[in-house]
Amino acid sequence: MAQLITTIKTLFPGAVIAVITGMAALFLSEHYGAPAMLFALLLGIAMSFLHQETTCKAGIEFTASHILRIGVALLGFRIAFDDLLSLGWQTALLLIVAIFSTILVGIGLSKAMGLTKRFGALTGGSVAICGASAAMAISAVMPNSEHKERDTLLTIIGVTSLSTIAMVAYPIIANLFGLSEYDTSIFLGGTIHDVAQVVGAGYSVSEQTGDLSTLVKLVRVSFLMPVVMIMLLVINAKCKTDKSVSESPGFPPFLLAFIAFMVLNSVIDLPTIVTEGAATFSRFALIISIAAIGMKSNLSQLVGVGVKPIILMVLQTVWIAGLILIALLCM
Repeated sequence: MAQLITTIKTLFPGAVIAVITGMAALFLSEHYGAPAMLFALLLGIAMSFLHQETTCKAGIEFTASHILRIGVALLGFRIAFDDLLSLGWQTALLLIVAIFSTILVGIGLSKAMGLTKRFGALTGGSVAICGASAAMAISAVMPNSEHKERDTLLTIIGVTSLSTIAMVAYPIIANLFGLSEYDTSIFLGGTIHDVAQVVGAGYSVSEQTGDLSTLVKLVRVSFLMPVVMIMLLVINAKCKTDKSVSESPGFPPFLLAFIAFMVLNSVIDLPTIVTEGAATFSRFALIISIAAIGMKSNLSQLVGVGVKPIILMVLQTVWIAGLILIALLCM
């Protein structure tokens, strides 16, 4: 009991700072219309001095890792197997091709541009699946390295910014190409990175488009765990054969929790208060985790990265948008 009290006292200052920062980000998001995750990250970066050898350090570290995993695991309550079936096999196949091709393109382009394959996989998975949430989940299973936190931070900034631009631009593009309401929903839900931006873009067109595009996006989110599992298996295999690679992470419990929650939501008709409550808590957990990640950041590391990572994320974004748009026009 004494040990528990000591641990709580150690973690409390940093965790409270992260929670307050997350609440400030939500307030700013609601009043100014920008993504809460982007606000949380920027506010966290502005308060990065709190992570430098202070009483807040332990709590910030805890929030950036353990609370992050809780938030990702609870995403499972947002997904049900019926969502996959309701879209039909053609749309499901299109999303699968788009997701995995974007990741492979990201890895290939990253290597061609002199960046690491890990960074290509991290950005590719983020663009292909669910933006900042995917970036944090993928980063959680990657081995520790010198630039892991910097790469994660850069990816979150990039995909969140691109997702915000897409929220405004993609409905206009859909209209220019004369897409039907159904195809517009597939385009928006299948290409915009973050769930919140999909909701914003979809309902700016119509209520029906908003409902369907959100469903398509949640189907993309359901591929988060299969992709993370595949990446984990690849990393573990590489760590066994390449001694220069640091020790691989074990199978993360949050992965099992995500799958369990998704199965539970699929086989049992859970009350709305449970699913919506879990979704709300998950979103807040991810927001305060991003704030903590921002606090852990070192801005001097970002100065020297150059424009290549940004170009990479833009090309990945263009790839998935172009692929789905062409497929819809040809179907």
